[in-house]
Amino acid sequence: MPTVDVVDETFLAVPREILAPEFADPARWPALWPDLRLEVITDRGPQGMRWTIAGALVGSMEVWLEPVLDGTVLHYFLRADPAAGDGLPTAWPVRRAAAEARRRQRAAKRIAFGLKDRLEAGRGPGEPPLPVTETARP
Repeated sequence: MPTVDVVDETFLAVPREILAPEFADPARWPALWPDLRLEVITDRGPQGMRWTIAGALVGSMEVWLEPVLDGTVLHYFLRADPAAGDGLPTAWPVRRAAAEARRRQRAAKRIAFGLKDRLEAGRGPGEPPLPVTETARP
């Protein structure tokens, strides 16, 4: 079992075709995961991405974008172990591992809520998603 095992789900009232490019652009990855290096395993287009990761952690990460009602459920999975100086997985004491898992869970929510705030900007509660041309973009 990996030391860090994060599973998160967040609903965004935007089509997955708007959300997918947020994760597909390698130039954005350092801002989202500054201490990780990602290598694409699978690019599923509007369905999301899968990566192997290196850096502070060694393992895999996935973003799966599931269409639900008038939006998308962003599923985020991180399964990794801490990296030793040589880049290979190592073990941490239980308390340190738990603290890292909590830190990564909070980071996943910050990413999801940041996207939610930006991509849903201008949409009132209970209103349908904004048309693609009106969705807030950077």
